[in-house]
Amino acid sequence: MVYAVLLLEILLITVFIYFVSGRLMGAQVNFIKRVLSVALGVSLTTFVYWYSYLRYTDYLSESVLNTATDVSTIVWIGSILLISMLLYLLFELFDPIELGAKGERITGRKFIFKRLQHRWRRQKRLRQVVEIAIRNGISRALKYARHRENDRELAIAFRDTLEQSGGIFIKFGQVLSTRTELFPPVFVEELGTLQQNVKPLSSIQVQTILQNSLSDELDEVFSHFEMEPIAAASIGQVHKAILKQGNHHVVVKLLRPEIKRIMRDDLNILVEFAEWVSSRSTWAENLGFRELAIGFAAGLREEINFNIEARNTIQISNALENSPYHVKIPHVYTEYSNDSLIVMEYVEGKSIAQGNAVFKQFGIKQKDFARSVLFSFFEQMLDSGIFHADPHPGNIFIGERDGSPILLDFGAVGRLAAPQQEGLSLFIIGVEQGDASVIYDAVTLLVEDSQHIDRHRFEQAIGQILLKISYVNRIPTTELIHSLFDLVRDFGLSFYPSVGTALRSLITLDGTLHTIDPSFDMFTEAKVFAQKYKTAFLKKPFTEPKAVKERLESELSLLIPEMLKLPKRLDRLVERVESGKIILHHDVFSDRKNANFITQLFSRFILLMTGITFGLVSSALLAIAQFIQAAYAVYLNTAAYTGLFLCVILLVRLSVQAIRDMKRSNDI
Repeated sequence: MVYAVLLLEILLITVFIYFVSGRLMGAQVNFIKRVLSVALGVSLTTFVYWYSYLRYTDYLSESVLNTATDVSTIVWIGSILLISMLLYLLFELFDPIELGAKGERITGRKFIFKRLQHRWRRQKRLRQVVEIAIRNGISRALKYARHRENDRELAIAFRDTLEQSGGIFIKFGQVLSTRTELFPPVFVEELGTLQQNVKPLSSIQVQTILQNSLSDELDEVFSHFEMEPIAAASIGQVHKAILKQGNHHVVVKLLRPEIKRIMRDDLNILVEFAEWVSSRSTWAENLGFRELAIGFAAGLREEINFNIEARNTIQISNALENSPYHVKIPHVYTEYSNDSLIVMEYVEGKSIAQGNAVFKQFGIKQKDFARSVLFSFFEQMLDSGIFHADPHPGNIFIGERDGSPILLDFGAVGRLAAPQQEGLSLFIIGVEQGDASVIYDAVTLLVEDSQHIDRHRFEQAIGQILLKISYVNRIPTTELIHSLFDLVRDFGLSFYPSVGTALRSLITLDGTLHTIDPSFDMFTEAKVFAQKYKTAFLKKPFTEPKAVKERLESELSLLIPEMLKLPKRLDRLVERVESGKIILHHDVFSDRKNANFITQLFSRFILLMTGITFGLVSSALLAIAQFIQAAYAVYLNTAAYTGLFLCVILLVRLSVQAIRDMKRSNDI
C-alpha cells in the first residue's frame, strides 16, 4: 500500500512536469520527445535523489504533507523540470526532422529512434562518398583548382568520385556535363564520359508495378503488353503496348520501384557532399556548387512524378495546337496515368541522329526541318512561356509516316513569366540588330537585381561581345550565350533560374540542330524568326481582329473605372498639398511579415536579456551569500538558486526556438 501511494505521487509529479515543461518551452512541442524527456528526467533524477539522500531517511513513514513541504522534495521536483527540459533540448538538437513555417513536421511521423537510425545510415553513406573523394585525390586537386594545368587532374578526380559513388551521383555528373557555361571544356569532356549501366526490370517487377499502379487488371486495360522494354534509364523504362479500348498503340513508361528510396537517401547526401566540397574550395563556392546540387535535387524530385510529366506534355501540346510549325507531341492517356506510370501515344519515328533515310524518303531538307524545330522552340519560349527544357538529340525524332518533327520526354520543362519572355525576345532582336542598348534592356528583364547596373559600362561590355560575333559567316551560339553568362556574373548579377534554364536549353538545342544539319546557324535563323515575330505582332490587329477587340475591351473595362476616379483623386491631392498635409511616410511594420519578424525578434531579445539578468543577479547573490554568516544568508542562497533556475528555463526555451529556426532555414 505504501509503495502504491509512492508510485501515485511520482505519477502525479510526472504529469505535473509534463504540462509545466511544455508550457515553459512554448507551443508546437513534439509529443513523443516530450514524453521521452519527462520519463527519462523523472527516472534519472528520482534514482539520484533516492541514492544520494532518501535511502538514508525513513521516507516511507513520513506523511504526504511533510514530504511535499520538505526542501529536498522541492529541489528534486525542480531538478526533474530542468533535466526534462534539457533532455528535450538534446532530442530537438539531434533530431534530423525538418519543420515547416510554424514549427510543424514536414516529413513523415516516424518514431524518433527510426529517424536517428536513418540519420546514422545517411552519415555512413556520406562518409563513404567523402572517403571515395579523398582516395581519388579530389581534396588535393581542389586546392589548385584555378590553375589551368590542374583542370584535367581535378576533372578526372571528380569524374572518378561520381562514378564510384554510383546512382544519383552519376546522373548528377551527366547533368553537369551540359553546363558548359560554368565548367571548362576539360570538365565537360570528362563528365560527358559518365555512363550508368542500368539493368532492365524483370517481368515479375514489371507485372507488380502494373498491378499496383493500374486501377483495373492488366488484361482489362491492355490487349497486348510487351514485357521486353524498348528503352531503360535510371528513373524508369518504356514498354510498347496496345490499349484494349480503341485498339490504340501506346508506350507505357514505368517508374523504377527503388528510385524513391534512392531519392530519399542519396539526394540529401549529394547536397551534403556538395557542401563539403564547397567548404574546402573557394572555386567551388564561387561556382555555386552547392546550389547546383540543390537545383538538381529539386528538378529530379519533380522528374520522378509522372503526373507532372503528363501535365507538362498536355500543356505544351495545347500551347502549340494552332502553331504554324507542325511539331508532333504524343497524346497522353490521363485515365490510365498516375505518379508512377504514364501511358502515351506510340509515334513511329527515328531519332534525328539516325533519320537520314527518312529525310531522303520524304525529300525533306534537313535545314528546313531544323528551322521548324528551332522556330517551334522560340514559339514555346516567347509565346506560351512553357518550353521543353531538355532538347537533346534523343528527345527529337522524325516521324516515319510524314517526316514531321516529334518531341518526346517532357519530364524537364521550363517556364518563363511575361517579363522574361519579353526580355528573351529583346535579346534575339538585339543580336539581330547588333544593338547593345536593346540587349541591355533585355538583360534588365532577365536578371534578378538590375537596379544598380552601370548602364554605360554594361553597354560597352555588350558592344565588345557583339564585335566578336560581327562579320562572321556563322554566329557561334554557344560562345555568345557563354559570354552573356560571364558578363552577367562579372557585374555581380544573376539570371532568374527559369532564364538560366532557357539559355542552357538553347545551347543544348544548338548542338541538336547541328546533328540535323552541321551548317545550321541558330542566330542567323533567329533573325528570320525575330522579323516574322515583329511582323506578326504588327499585323495582329488585322489577322486576329476579334482577339484584339476582346483584349482591348478587357483592358478598357479595367482602365475606365480607374480613369473616372482620377479627377476626384487629383482634387484631393491638391487640397492636401495646399493645406500642407502631405507627409512622406514609410512604415516597416506595414508589411505583416516584417512586423511579425520584428516582434518575434524583439520578444526573443527581451527573453534573452531577462535570462542573462537572472543569471548575473543570481550569481552575484550566491557569491555575496558565501561571505555572510548570518541566518538570513539561507534566503540569499534560495533567491540565487531560484534565479539560476529561471535563467536556465529561459535559455532552454530560446535554444529550442533557435534550433527550430535553423531547421526551417536549412530546409532543402
